[in-house]
Amino acid sequence: MHLQLQNFLKAIDIEEKEQATRFSLDQQHSVKQLKAEGLALHPIIVTRKRFGYADYPEIDFKLSFPAELNFFSDGSAIECFKAGEEPVKGVLVNFDGRQGEFRLYAPDFPDWIEEDAVGIKLSPDTRTHGMMKKALEDLPHHTTLYPLFEKLHSVAGNAQMQPPPLLRLTLTFFNKDLNESQQQAVQAITENTQLCVLHGPPGTGKTTTLVEAILQLIQKKEKIVLTAPSNTAVDHISKSLLAKGVKLLRVGNTGKIEASVFPYTVEGQLQNSRQIKEIKALKKRAEEFRKMALKYKRSFGKAEREQRNLLFKEVKNIRTEIKKLQAYNEEKLYREADVIAGTPVGLIDAKMNRHTFHHLVIDEAGQCIEPLAWLVFPLAEKIVLAGDHLQLPPTVISMQAAHLGLQYSVLEAAMSYWPNIYLLNMQYRMRHAIAGFSSAYFYEGLLLSPDILSNTGTHISFIDTAGTGYAEARGRDGNSLLNGGELALAQKLLETEALNIAHTAFISPYNGQVEAARSLLPAAMRISTIDSYQGQEKEIVILSLVRSNDEAEIGFLKDYRRMNVAITRAKEQLFVIGDSSTLGNDKFYRAFLTYLEKHGSYRTAWEFGIDV
Repeated sequence: MHLQLQNFLKAIDIEEKEQATRFSLDQQHSVKQLKAEGLALHPIIVTRKRFGYADYPEIDFKLSFPAELNFFSDGSAIECFKAGEEPVKGVLVNFDGRQGEFRLYAPDFPDWIEEDAVGIKLSPDTRTHGMMKKALEDLPHHTTLYPLFEKLHSVAGNAQMQPPPLLRLTLTFFNKDLNESQQQAVQAITENTQLCVLHGPPGTGKTTTLVEAILQLIQKKEKIVLTAPSNTAVDHISKSLLAKGVKLLRVGNTGKIEASVFPYTVEGQLQNSRQIKEIKALKKRAEEFRKMALKYKRSFGKAEREQRNLLFKEVKNIRTEIKKLQAYNEEKLYREADVIAGTPVGLIDAKMNRHTFHHLVIDEAGQCIEPLAWLVFPLAEKIVLAGDHLQLPPTVISMQAAHLGLQYSVLEAAMSYWPNIYLLNMQYRMRHAIAGFSSAYFYEGLLLSPDILSNTGTHISFIDTAGTGYAEARGRDGNSLLNGGELALAQKLLETEALNIAHTAFISPYNGQVEAARSLLPAAMRISTIDSYQGQEKEIVILSLVRSNDEAEIGFLKDYRRMNVAITRAKEQLFVIGDSSTLGNDKFYRAFLTYLEKHGSYRTAWEFGIDV
């Protein structure tokens, strides 16, 4: 077995054990400690209860304090807990830092769900880990994929950013506005025989290019399976394909799928059919049995317990019948679709490994850990990876697992060792001055801008808070950071620069700052964390970096890929607020400040006349 394959298997075990240790609630790990590490949300306020996907209990909740989003992402495995009660496992459907929704894997809501001091905490995702391990263990027996794995982890790596030879363009493009690099990428994908990489830096039209490539593959009568590491990313590319009239079927947990995409799920397609009426009747019957079972509360005798168990057994039998009916209808829809889309786990749950596909397309592959990709690589004979490994990376808890390679995305592996890489080299979002630093620092100067985006004035400004005493502080929860001085400067900027509120966004790496901004800045403004703003843009962006301390500690600002996202969201004007004395000790931020002095405006907080 290849050494890196062994490392991945070790890393998954280590990550799972680290999660079990870090997420545990015991004498060594109090609720307060878990909250401080960003691993628990407590207490939550239940705002709504209902039965949703597969009749599982679903709970909407809100927090009285902001929490960081680093670990709590859509689809995270969680446990709902209360001191003295048995915790209930579930999944986080969505969370924006202040409110969210989760689903419990239980027949009903816990009796204590609306009591005080209820919380949710992260739980080891043993199911996904198990699926990834099995995929890796099976890999050496796969005659075509194992040699691919070996190539991606060969000793001699390929130099990054070296463009492959230009292809002879033979296609008639649906989209007549594609530039040369986009056309080359589409041509390469249609000629792909094993693996092709589409590298799309910010603003280069990755989705546009990918949609064109998929349309070309469909024209060639190819069947395509489309995936991405998050439901949000799957829905994003799905909407673009649906707008072009593609016959797409979205699979997976319908509770996590956008309302506009829901009509293209199995459930959505069958909504008004005879079969769905039959399924609804069965669900109604199951609900009646469930209510009967719940008449028996926690204190009851042997006979009542047996009766309750029989009723729950009948509910289970009915649900099995529902699944059989759904499976029959799903098969017909699978055959008719040109593209089937879902997350990797969603595709496997939908048993897509029983079907044959020509192409597997993984979008946002820069956020997909490599073992998760090998889970779906067997679905098709040809693979396309699309994304940017120089933007936000996957999240890994264990440093040891990260050192064994688990922190690297499948895109990073391909970028290092695969020759068939097509860079989209023309960005259409930002003025030259805004794009310039990112192009030079991250993309070796290969990211170009069209003449129409030439500078017409000052498009990038740094407002330095050094010496003002605008120090970072911890929020009410004691965890999330904020900086009141930087918020005051943001307010002044809106006034002095006469910024159009509707065209302005405020972003920050810290959710505490974002929540504080929501209570101070105009409601019409887009206010978001950097992580939540990847893939989005505004004419004007105010970026608040928050960190200001005597120790020059910058925390996860050290992940420069997060800054690559942050500084490439603005189209016309980017204002960066920060403390040069804290940031300037770091080589990346020192280079950024030097760039700003040369290509933009370097200002101090003192000129805004705010009391310090």
